[in-house]
Amino acid sequence: MKTNLITRGGYEQLQQELTHLWKVERPETTQKVSWAASLGDRSENADYQYNKKRLREIDRRVRYLTKRLESIKIVDYSPQQEGKVFFGAWVEIENDQGETLSFRIVGPDEIYGRTDYTSIDSPMARALLKKQVDDEAVVNTPSGEKTWYINKIIYNKD
Repeated sequence: MKTNLITRGGYEQLQQELTHLWKVERPETTQKVSWAASLGDRSENADYQYNKKRLREIDRRVRYLTKRLESIKIVDYSPQQEGKVFFGAWVEIENDQGETLSFRIVGPDEIYGRTDYTSIDSPMARALLKKQVDDEAVVNTPSGEKTWYINKIIYNKD
């Protein structure tokens, strides 16, 4: 189950994607389908088949985004969050071997295409929530428990 939270920046990105799909890509693809259909035999027309498939993909994504944008809750920065790990925080952590990781805790809709974001639903994020700098967090992984120490907590005050 996905958590229905998102940062304001993530919400705006999804909104822009929806607008672009609906106002730019869909009309262009519809025009290509009409053009390819006008050429005659559709069974062997690669342009028609490809663009018809692309139109279905666009419509599916538009439906998903429309429903998702209605159901998610935007979480803005609050001064009360300072000093502790909560949704939207940039966190730097370190383990006993000296390995460091730095990432932002965001909603599940925001992590795609980003290596510096982790979902609030991930075991790492769950273990870090409500912790402070110098606290240790024990994360359950498939290979056993791992201990991480929090070095830094930063919030972008969007």
